[in-house]
Amino acid sequence: MERIARQGEHQVTERTTPIVVVAAVIERDGSFLLTLRPDGTHLAGHWEFPGGKVHGHETHEEALRREIFEELDAVARVGALIHTVTHAYPEQTVQLFFYECDLDGDAKPMIGQEMRWVAKQELKTLPFPDADRDLITTLVR
Repeated sequence: MERIARQGEHQVTERTTPIVVVAAVIERDGSFLLTLRPDGTHLAGHWEFPGGKVHGHETHEEALRREIFEELDAVARVGALIHTVTHAYPEQTVQLFFYECDLDGDAKPMIGQEMRWVAKQELKTLPFPDADRDLITTLVR
């Protein structure tokens, strides 16, 4: 659904339907796998749990497996849903679903993004998107 608003002489279309996104919370030996959003993207310079948009025909598990393979050249074993949030950024609203995941194989960044394993206590020191704040608080407890 779109809502049309007028600003000055210009017509502005606002997206009111959230973008559905899935993310993998991958933990090994007390550290979490994170990727850095690249320059030129929404929320560039923020760390995130790997994942991406769900296409209309996909289940959450299918989307997460596809995204992990495309971004990290690994096969994801998708586990339990551990957190959900809907967050309205000025540019768009996202509905995020975070799943526990394990990887078959070693992750390697395939699209030029920075990737690293981060210790639990270090999570709270890194810049994350606002939508991830509650999950980070839960994970560092």
